[in-house]
Amino acid sequence: MRYKMLMRVSEAQQAFFAARRPRKDSPHTTDAYRRDLAGITALLLRELDRSPDDLTVEMLTAQALRSAFGAFADTHAKSSVLRAWSTWNQFLTFCVSDGLLAGNPMGAVARPKAPPLTPKPLRGEETPEQLLAAAADGSRRARDPWPERDVLVIALGLVAGLRAAEMRALTARSLVGRQGEMRLHVHGKGSRDRSIPVQPIMEKIIEEYLASCRRRFPQQRFGPSTPLLRDRAGEPIGRGALEYLVKSCYRWAGLHDRVPVGANLHALRHTFATRLAEDGATASEIMALLGHASLATSQNYIEATGREQRAAAASNRTYRALDGIV
Repeated sequence: MRYKMLMRVSEAQQAFFAARRPRKDSPHTTDAYRRDLAGITALLLRELDRSPDDLTVEMLTAQALRSAFGAFADTHAKSSVLRAWSTWNQFLTFCVSDGLLAGNPMGAVARPKAPPLTPKPLRGEETPEQLLAAAADGSRRARDPWPERDVLVIALGLVAGLRAAEMRALTARSLVGRQGEMRLHVHGKGSRDRSIPVQPIMEKIIEEYLASCRRRFPQQRFGPSTPLLRDRAGEPIGRGALEYLVKSCYRWAGLHDRVPVGANLHALRHTFATRLAEDGATASEIMALLGHASLATSQNYIEATGREQRAAAASNRTYRALDGIV
């Protein structure tokens, strides 16, 4: 046990990622974990005045971690501190289970309270329809306008509720099923696959987009298993390019002031879920369609619509008296 506690923190972190390999974390998740571990490790080295080769697992005490997280919190947002705390809690839990530490010291390290998850749909009842219409009319005055792609991306968010990573993972083979009963097969967050029913119009939108790809890139082959969404060079679209595309669509449609701060592409997904809730979908149905890991997350959309509160308030008997005097 003493030998294991003298293991370098860098070696323990490598072992942590090796142990997670069967979980099939997405590259984005792994990169986030690495950033969180590296950020706090750098502060530990400074606090303890050590070099990376000298920092061992036994030095990960509650006092050292409190100092490092305090310094981290001075320059990072609450959400970043909470995420880093969670990452280190998982790492140190691994250290305990692998016999590298006698106990997890993270219980002695303060963490911010998790903010309530509040949906951020597009504001305005007709905003989604106006956005789609503007995209279809080619309102986005890009250097190389591509309305077929703009419409597809916006539709994938508004009628299928896809995340950015899920859009980028789509292929032509993702649309499956018989005519009139098509479904979109999505490889979701946390390796949770789901199948989303779509109407025939989505098949037409995808076909028109693929036809535009063939016109734009006649020398390229777009097979059924290659990434569906492409950039202007015909390469699989990157995360930043996808976010910029949606942001540009808002701006050129004159709807940028109806997008909640920080939402951008995710506002399309939140609009999809909020409309489901407003039209009577249950939390379990929303959970299945959005690929949520927790039913409580899906319940937030139902609570945000205020349907139950409005019904309860409307049942107030005093309203009958108001009806009689107005």
